[in-house]
Amino acid sequence: MDFLKRTKLLIFALLVFIGSNAFAQNFEPTLEAFSESYKQEAEGKYTQAAETIKKIYGENSYEINLRLGWLKYNAGMYKESAGYYRKAVKLMPFSIEAKLGLVLPIYAMGNLTEVINTYYDILKIDQMNYTANYRLGAIYYGRENYTKAYAFFEKIINMYPFDYDAMNMFGWTNYRLGKLREAKVLFQKALLYNPVDESAKLGLEEIK
Repeated sequence: MDFLKRTKLLIFALLVFIGSNAFAQNFEPTLEAFSESYKQEAEGKYTQAAETIKKIYGENSYEINLRLGWLKYNAGMYKESAGYYRKAVKLMPFSIEAKLGLVLPIYAMGNLTEVINTYYDILKIDQMNYTANYRLGAIYYGRENYTKAYAFFEKIINMYPFDYDAMNMFGWTNYRLGKLREAKVLFQKALLYNPVDESAKLGLEEIK
């Protein structure tokens, strides 16, 4: 087993070395294409920006696939976007940014099951990831599975005790679970962060 692990690591290191050499050789045209695509993106020309990147497309380039995933998503081409993001994930299996990117088009296509699975994949790599925990909490809250939502929001609150979104959602989750005292404290803290917040005010009104 150890031999297989060492072999896989050696192969991976070799691929990285080969990829680095190829990257160095093609850096100037790649930099030019990326620079131009940023200008086009700033003008809202997402399809044109994607075509600019495709001119220097390399299937084994993580950065290019990631960039195309983003541009295709903004162009509303969700299936193509997901395809590029999946290639990026395959190239860098531990990349959280690629997985968070993948969530965008698959959510837009209504594939909530894959969205949930992708967030869980992120938590396998980084169990304290804010975005994955928050969004899973929000999904389960929306499904009225408040017990599951509670676990995710509680984790965030422990990491970010004065985060508005976490305080507000954890407040509502506690409210739905009948933990009114805890909910009241959380809504009050949310108001400390944003004194005119309507959601927290509504929560406090509901508790009275």
